[in-house]
Amino acid sequence: MPKLTKRAVDALLPRESDYFVWDTEIKGFGLRVLRSGAKTYQAQYRKGGRTRRVSLGRHGNITADQARLKAREVMGLVAKGDNPAEKISQHRRAPTVAALCDRFMAAHVEERCKPRTQKEYKRALELFIKPALGAFKVVDVERKDISELHHKFRHIPYQANRTLGVLSKMFNLAEVWGLRPDGSNPCRHVPKYREQKRERYLTGAELQRLGSTLSTVEAEGSETPYIVAAFRLLLLTGCRLNEIQTLKWEYITPRGIELPDSKTGARRIPLPDVARDVLTALPRVPGNPYVIVGKVEGRYATDFQHPWRRIRDRAGLPDVRIHDLRHTYASNAVSSGMPIQMVGRLLGHTQLQTTMRYAHLADDPVNRAAEENAAQLSAAIGAPADRGLTLRVVS
Repeated sequence: MPKLTKRAVDALLPRESDYFVWDTEIKGFGLRVLRSGAKTYQAQYRKGGRTRRVSLGRHGNITADQARLKAREVMGLVAKGDNPAEKISQHRRAPTVAALCDRFMAAHVEERCKPRTQKEYKRALELFIKPALGAFKVVDVERKDISELHHKFRHIPYQANRTLGVLSKMFNLAEVWGLRPDGSNPCRHVPKYREQKRERYLTGAELQRLGSTLSTVEAEGSETPYIVAAFRLLLLTGCRLNEIQTLKWEYITPRGIELPDSKTGARRIPLPDVARDVLTALPRVPGNPYVIVGKVEGRYATDFQHPWRRIRDRAGLPDVRIHDLRHTYASNAVSSGMPIQMVGRLLGHTQLQTTMRYAHLADDPVNRAAEENAAQLSAAIGAPADRGLTLRVVS
């Protein structure tokens, strides 16, 4: 056969075994005819003492002329020293994003992250990342793929941003593990959505209603004394829920609450006298090391949401979350004139930026001080009663 053309290829019939027909115009360009009658164009070359072959496409899906152009491209790459067949083979063996997710969980998340973070990462991987990108090869994921996934969940911006963060960390590790070239993280330059940070603080009147309700449910026994104590401790210490929930008696020392581990590592939390009084009033259960005793023997309480909803509704605070007790602790400290840095230490923040969300509340004591100071000066100089008048200063 002098040249592979459509007519010539169409005329080839299947045999008892596969066979090749080679083009005489381009060396290494040929056609493989299978016993089934299927015909595929091939580009064949030698590299490293071995014969390598690249499939160019199936006859009928591409024409002979299109296959010829592809064959020229392959031979051109070979002439430059490349090995197209090996690259294709490597791509076939390359892990998928689903496999990367599994490795990320086993080699990083489960070894380095805390249980709550593990749960959040696994949720993002299973519900958002694997369904959208799981079948992709790791090396094939591009920025547009990440951007499309991020945009898909724009109606839940918090979750969209958390998913983007998980993807970014995972692809950083893919570079470390040699699965992608350095600096190729497809999450780079994908902007996050603006999140509406919720800031809810209890006012003085609301705190009184909450305190009264806690006393009532404790007296009537509708909530356990441990649940009531937990909410009081959250408000009096500014702790995170899991820090109080898993608190053990052995962590309570004369120096305060000394946690061997927390969201930010080992942490010592000041324990004011009023908070110690709450702890002193709690009965200890033999054999149970936890402060906030639960229904299961030897374990801590696990359900806080249901009792909190009952308590907040009874107190007329339907929009207040448990975490808002921590916000209230912080806001009260800042509004009282406590320096932001000190508030950050009380809350266990590792970065000042996290505490800065409360910075605007520091204006309250400054404004009060300014009013008091101005009032004293006004009384001393006999300022005009009519605030519409303007004092003229003559130099």
